[in-house]
Amino acid sequence: MSTIAYLRVSTGDQSTENQLLQIRTAGYIPDRTFEDIFSGSTMERSGFKAMLEYLRDGDTLVVSAIDRLGRNTIGVLETVETLKARGVRVVSLRESFDLTTPIGQMMLTMMAAMAQMEKSLIAERRDAGMARARSKGTHMGRPRETPVEDIREALQRLQGNVSAVSKELGCSRQTVMRAR
Repeated sequence: MSTIAYLRVSTGDQSTENQLLQIRTAGYIPDRTFEDIFSGSTMERSGFKAMLEYLRDGDTLVVSAIDRLGRNTIGVLETVETLKARGVRVVSLRESFDLTTPIGQMMLTMMAAMAQMEKSLIAERRDAGMARARSKGTHMGRPRETPVEDIREALQRLQGNVSAVSKELGCSRQTVMRAR
């Protein structure tokens, strides 16, 4: 029966040291530690996969917070159910409960749903902010290499000849047509 720690951070400039310190301060001394460091919503979780392969019946998995186990409600619940079925005890320190007990399972479900809702609300606010910025004429996305004003001047000078403007400015015909 081993104590396993799983640590995850979302960006390369963050460190897993704080999570490991939390786990040790709570009285868990990991026999083995697995970690993942990645960025963005897509993730290659090689540490997570290795941890799943390593865990055995009777082991205790300790995480600093429930959100370390997955990015959405379904993923977290599936992970906990899989581990529970294999006889692994799952402990989340932030939430202060054993996720493999009935009460812990109920709390997990509620907290994971709240986390998913918060993620959805953040996305809604982001989309609303982007829509507001677009309505004010703010350009979204990568900066243009060829300024719109330059394209419009060239169109006027070359009497609307899209191919000639494209060739002169060194940009695609589509870029010229979008700037009209």
